[in-house]
Amino acid sequence: MAATSKTTSASSKSTSRTRSSAKKAEPAIAEFDKEQELHAYREMLLIRRFEEKAGQLYGMGLIGGFCHLYIGQEAVVVGLQMAKQDGDQMITGYRDHGHMLAMDLDPKGVMAELTGRRGGLSKGKGGSMHMFSKEKHFFGGHGIVGAQVSLGTGLGFANKYRENGNVAMAFFGDGASNQGQVYESFNMAELWKLPVVYVIENNKYGMGTSVARASATTDLSQRGDSFGIPGEQVDGMDVRAVNAAAAKALEWCRSGKGPYILEMITYRYRGHSMSDPAKYRSKDEVQKMRTEHDPIEQVRKRLIDKKWATEEDLKGIDKDVRARVAEAAEFAQTDPEPDASELYTDILI
Repeated sequence: MAATSKTTSASSKSTSRTRSSAKKAEPAIAEFDKEQELHAYREMLLIRRFEEKAGQLYGMGLIGGFCHLYIGQEAVVVGLQMAKQDGDQMITGYRDHGHMLAMDLDPKGVMAELTGRRGGLSKGKGGSMHMFSKEKHFFGGHGIVGAQVSLGTGLGFANKYRENGNVAMAFFGDGASNQGQVYESFNMAELWKLPVVYVIENNKYGMGTSVARASATTDLSQRGDSFGIPGEQVDGMDVRAVNAAAAKALEWCRSGKGPYILEMITYRYRGHSMSDPAKYRSKDEVQKMRTEHDPIEQVRKRLIDKKWATEEDLKGIDKDVRARVAEAAEFAQTDPEPDASELYTDILI
């Protein structure tokens, strides 16, 4: 018996080591050409400048309610956007401005929604957390933590039912990863082999609590293990790593193999929302991430090093992006507010 136990134990350890080494395999990095690097740079810069302006307008009292900024996490949604096909859907939580911009929604419509104007994507009635575009296959920001995961699973079900070849991407954070409906969705998606990529945007803090204090297991990519759903951790600060992982996951789903989990290790530079002073982490921690891992600066450096762009070229892009954001901010402050009659439209009783 002793010999058998030792053998079993050794076998167990060997299996454990094999799994451990598999998880630590070198992640794939997409090889971007000049146009892809410039596209990624412009798209991420648009999100960054838009969110900076949104923060400014919030501070001026022109944006009310909640406002969750995406600054620092731009590579996640841009990398996925570059890998998706036309018709693939996105759905996310309340930190949603970046997702809408990446899905090619008009910055004027997004900003006008933040200020509650008629030209907003939800006619000025949804605010920061509730914007949609069926035309662009963006199925909203959602204010209830984790609620979008089950809705995204429903999108995947619709895709399979219609046999349209599309994949739904459901984004949620490390905090939402502990919600019960997430696991109910995992079970259904794997049981029915639904084409859904679950994107966990792990920015290290669920509101003001470190993931290490809130989660018994911090490798969130393995949360689908008990359902047989594959997953992997990705450097969410490198748009190329995101793109490579996204292409793999989307192909897995599109080929009928069921759902896939991508845990994007990323970081938000601002607080959970504009009302959060973020005193639960040091300024040095934030500065270190900005200095060493900023997603936009990584692309900028590659463009300069490869001589694909000059400093003047990149200044020109920044100038164009700032002008576009300024135009959106101007529209958001001058567009009329919704008519009082709009209070009674789009309401189900």
